[in-house]
Amino acid sequence: MAKKPRSVHTCSECGYSTPKWLGRCPDCGGWGTLTESRATAGGTGAAGAAVGGNLPTGLTPTSPAVPISRIDPATATTVSTGIGELDRVLGDGIVPGSVVLLAGEPGVGKSTLLLEVAARWAAQPSAKAGPDDPSADTRTALYITAEESAGQVRMRAQRTGGLQPTLYLAAESDLDVVFGHVEQLKPSLLIVDSVQTMHISGVEGVSGGVAQSRATTAALTTLAKTSGIPVLLVGHVTKDGSVAGPRVLEHLVDVVLTFEGDRHSSLRMLRGIKNRFGATDEVGCFEQTGDGIREVEDPSGLFLSHRDSTPDGTAVTVAMDGVRPILAEVQSLLVPTQSKNPRRAVTGLDATRVPMVLAVLSARAGRPSFDREVYIATVGGMKVGEPAADLAVALATVSAMDGRPIAPKTVVLGEVGLAGEIRRVPDLRRRLQEAARLGYVSAIVPSGDDLSVPGMRITRVGTIGEAIAALG
Repeated sequence: MAKKPRSVHTCSECGYSTPKWLGRCPDCGGWGTLTESRATAGGTGAAGAAVGGNLPTGLTPTSPAVPISRIDPATATTVSTGIGELDRVLGDGIVPGSVVLLAGEPGVGKSTLLLEVAARWAAQPSAKAGPDDPSADTRTALYITAEESAGQVRMRAQRTGGLQPTLYLAAESDLDVVFGHVEQLKPSLLIVDSVQTMHISGVEGVSGGVAQSRATTAALTTLAKTSGIPVLLVGHVTKDGSVAGPRVLEHLVDVVLTFEGDRHSSLRMLRGIKNRFGATDEVGCFEQTGDGIREVEDPSGLFLSHRDSTPDGTAVTVAMDGVRPILAEVQSLLVPTQSKNPRRAVTGLDATRVPMVLAVLSARAGRPSFDREVYIATVGGMKVGEPAADLAVALATVSAMDGRPIAPKTVVLGEVGLAGEIRRVPDLRRRLQEAARLGYVSAIVPSGDDLSVPGMRITRVGTIGEAIAALG
């Protein structure tokens, strides 16, 4: 006798399931999020037979298994998106049949970036066109918007110069209708904005819930794998920064990217969290302007473009964002005060390390700041969280105390220890090569490395006192 279906209660926020109803989800802590559904005890196919203890009888596969050496490598060849910074993060381009999830906070520019991707994609010739064919066909891109009307997206495309004849636009929220558009147009790129606003028939739950989001992503992933069409998805983030809840969609897609940026800065950083086709330590830099999203191939120049002179209280360091070296300017300002607890304000740096550096200056170098308010910040919205910027903070503060600027075209690198020692930092050669490329001719670095960079004078220091003396 077949077993009766049993009830399963699934959380609509995190996907946790339990055989009995609970008022609060034990996994995510949500109240009233467990909904009841029916589940069968076993399947009716080969897997169900195996569970029941009987010998399974397999089904005839649609295509036979082949040796791995006979699989065509062209099926995993990357295709350029037309945006170099995006190709850098993806790993030289997008792989046909892959699914890419782009996440970010509201208003950071996700839709603008993907609309630019669609426009660049539609402007390139298709792969089927021959090199000697002057009338080469262009690629076809389909942009699905479920959050805005088609007129709103068209206005943005006109403002950013993204009107292309082979860029198709549809305002749909029903996934079945989206599949109909794909069958009619057969595009070479599909963009869905966003996955949380799509719904699929036959699946319980509201749009944006765990069940609908998971089912929508799974269906789009199946479409990509069977048709070879790369799919780009926009994903919203929750208050804690997760994409559509705790780890709901990341396991279903091939690539997860995050688009980050400060609301008060035009700089945007594209980072890889998961990438089945490449590394996750590459970073893409963009600038949001009134004309859309612009690539920034030289972010160091963006942060230092204002430097016509070298004032006191400033020092330039080289931070590593992934594998990319970026020059950053650290500024320090000291103001006399009568307060017993002088203020320490930190912007763009590790707020726990800056007071430590100030304490080392006082105890190991005889440079106290207990009678002054100290304001230390980076320029241009740059965020530097690594200890390699400690020496730049220290020397910028000393420069502000003495009213004497650091020598022009000098970079400062090093971690400051509690004993006043200057410790080595990783990727020192790559950092100095980036500084030399931008015209810097001298550097103050930790002792212990015998590296040399053409055109750069390197001063090695072992303690905070030696670093201050190196300023001249």
